[in-house]
Formats: sequence, structure tokens, C-alpha cells
Amino acid sequence: MDFELPESHRALQSSLRDFCERKVKPYAREWDRDEKFPMEVVKELGELGVLGMLVAEEYGGAAMDSLAVAVAVEEIARYDGSLALTVASHNGLGTSHLRVFGNDEQRRKYLPKLATGEYLGAWGLTEPGSGSDSAGMKTTAVCKGDKWVLNGAKMFITQGTVGSVFVVLAVTSPAKKQKGVTAFILEKGMPGFSQRSIHGKLGMRSSDTAELVLENVEVPDSMRLGEVDHGFIDTMKILDKGRITIGALAVGLARGALEEAVHYARERTAFGQPIAEFQGLRWMFADMKTETDAARLLVHRAAYLADAGQPYSQEASMAKLFASEVATRACNKAVQIHGGYGYTREFPVERYLRDAKLCEIGEGTSEIQRTIIAREVFKKA
Repeated sequence: MDFELPESHRALQSSLRDFCERKVKPYAREWDRDEKFPMEVVKELGELGVLGMLVAEEYGGAAMDSLAVAVAVEEIARYDGSLALTVASHNGLGTSHLRVFGNDEQRRKYLPKLATGEYLGAWGLTEPGSGSDSAGMKTTAVCKGDKWVLNGAKMFITQGTVGSVFVVLAVTSPAKKQKGVTAFILEKGMPGFSQRSIHGKLGMRSSDTAELVLENVEVPDSMRLGEVDHGFIDTMKILDKGRITIGALAVGLARGALEEAVHYARERTAFGQPIAEFQGLRWMFADMKTETDAARLLVHRAAYLADAGQPYSQEASMAKLFASEVATRACNKAVQIHGGYGYTREFPVERYLRDAKLCEIGEGTSEIQRTIIAREVFKKA
């Protein structure tokens, strides 16, 4: 059992740490305040190969593995959860659905531009009335000759207004419920397809979030992604990988909160000494460090299993569940350690806390993860 990252992953980690220190850390607070999507920085990440880590080299990607994505997302999240969410969702959702289930023609058309960041990808599953209950999907796709007509809406879609390529799930056989869902590729600018930006979020404020509206959108059958009525099954496989990246994002936020709190506790004095010397606070640091490292191990285990081609659904849920709740606890402790200053935007820990909450909701709530884990426990009992 080897706990050391491969050299290629350590190099990726180091280069992203340097990049974030220069290009992200000085501006993340401003992006959050203004709800500004940092397109120029995202494009630079594309030039570095970070937006095509899982894409094969023949399509212009880096051909790395799930562990590399986890390492990259954690490193970016340590500085900015919103930017990490952009990287996680682009690699793990829209691009991966095309990468895994697209045909040769679809891959040749879209993956090279997605891998470089010329295109950003988005993925549409959640709807205004269906989140955890994805079987309650209302968006429909009706076959008319050699095309499909889509109607409906998708909600809380990451990269919703800045994306160029969208993978959208729609009901094609209503009587089959979740077994009657099909995936389609949509491009920005298609007639009847519009995006409405969502503002005023608690956290992840510089990540682009939108509602997608589909009004008689005509999609040729050549842009159907995967088999008819097989979209929901494919989606579950995509979500399993996505939970690994959200777990990594949570680890990055927890680590960032810990490191910021350590720095503050060394500098801040009370009663004639640095507050880092008080035992009550030191125990908080011990808990934060222990839980953060444990969360990282769960994330890396799930990534290792995925890369080895072994079953990992339960492990991905465990990693996502534990890491997301660890992040919230760690960020909350970091705010407490900062005292009144932690409640202001002068220090990044308040932003980390706001960002961390999404990790308990997005790509399957904590309650859904517990349901999945318990189901697997009883299967194996």
C-alpha cells in the first residue's frame, strides 16, 4: 500500500500551487464579491491542460486519471472553491459524459475544444422541481423523424451561461420513468435554447450558475448522446466520478481553512501570548487536521478504485459525504478561531465556510449519500 503520490501528480500539484498563489489568491475575494466568473484565468487553466485531464491525447487531452483530477481540484479549492468547482464540473460532468458515452464523431467534434478550454462544458440534470428525485424529471424530448424536439427547464446548472456545449437529460419514454431518459448534446445559440443567470448565492459566487430554458428546441438525432432511454443509467456512472471530485474540493476547502487559521493563530495575541498557545484552540487544530487527512484518504481511495476499474460507487459516496461535512466543520472552526475578524470579508475563512456548504448539497446531498452507502451495506451483509 503506497500513500505517496506519483511524480506526475506531485508535479501537477506543485505547478497548480504556484499558479494559484500568483493568479488566484490575490483576486478570489474580489471575484466572490462581484460574482465575477474569471474567464481569463479559466482559459489559462485550459492552456495548462487542467480542463482536459481525463481526455485522451488523440483529442488534445492530458490523458491523466481520476486521482490527478482529485489532486488538481483540491489544490485549486485551497485558494478558491468557485474556481475549483468550475474545473471539477467541466472535467467530471459535461466533458466526461461526452468522453465516455459519445460516438467517434461526437468526440472528434467536441473534445479537442473542451480539452483546451476553448469550449466550456455544462451538464443539465437538475430541474426546478426535481433535484434528489431525478426520476421526477419533466423535460421531454419527442422524436419527430430524424430529430428530437426538447421542452422544459434545468436549474442550478454550473457553467450555464458561459458554457458552449451542454449535455441535457430529457424524458423520452415517460412510462419507463428513470429508465426512459435520454441524453442530448446542445450548443449555445440553438433556436429556442436560452440561459438565465442565477445571482445572490450564499457561496461559490464566482462560479457561473444558471437556469436553462428549452422551448421547442430541435436537436438532430446525430446529437443524441448514447442509446435511447439509457441516459439515466449513464448519468449514475458520471455522478459517481463527480462525487470524487466534490470530495476533493471539500478537502481543499478544509485544508485552506486549516492553513489560514494556523497562520492567524500564530500572529494573533491575547493575554500576552499567541492564541496558538491556548490548549482549547490547539485541540480544534488537531481535530481539523485529523479529519482533513482522513477525508483525503477516502477521496484518494475512491479515485484509486475508479482508475483500477474496480467498483467504487459506495466509496465515492463515503468520500463525498465525509469530506463535505468535514469541510463545513473545519471552516466553521476556522471562523471561530479568527473571532470577530472571521465574520468579515477581510479574511478568506468566511468565504470558505460559505463555499463548503454546497459540497453537502451538490452532486447528491448528504442524505442521498447515506442512502447509497446504507443500500450497499445491506447488499453485502
